[in-house]
Amino acid sequence: MGDQKMMHELINGLNGHLLGIKELTRKSLEAKTFAYCPYSKFRVGAALLTHDGTVFTGCNVENACFNLGICAERVAISKAVSEGYRDFKAIAIASDMCENFISPCGGCRQFMREFGSNWDVYLSKPDGSYVEMTVEELLPASFGPEDLKMKKVNIRNEF
Repeated sequence: MGDQKMMHELINGLNGHLLGIKELTRKSLEAKTFAYCPYSKFRVGAALLTHDGTVFTGCNVENACFNLGICAERVAISKAVSEGYRDFKAIAIASDMCENFISPCGGCRQFMREFGSNWDVYLSKPDGSYVEMTVEELLPASFGPEDLKMKKVNIRNEF
């Protein structure tokens, strides 16, 4: 019953009730503890909220072949997509940085953009403080799936 109440608060609380955002941020902080980052030692966690209240968490996973590592945001989104979700309400991101709010890398911004530009992104610090942005604000003038819907162009060969 407690989990159901928490999910209700997350679904209905993100735009106006601090409790919902804090709970999502707490889940991203918890996810950070599972990070596999033996090379950078830079732990990141993410908690992704779907419109029905389901939360998917992720952490960064590094690899000795550096370019094969995957960020926490992409892990959480990939977990959700693998379960059939495509529409997201919010994602909270956490790290160990105390001086600055964690911000997603360019690749993660584009990955989030694949699933829309008008959903919330909470950039947090370990103390639970956060900054709220949208995917659009993080990646303005972006390229998305709708840009691949090409219009038919008439080309005449004039030889």
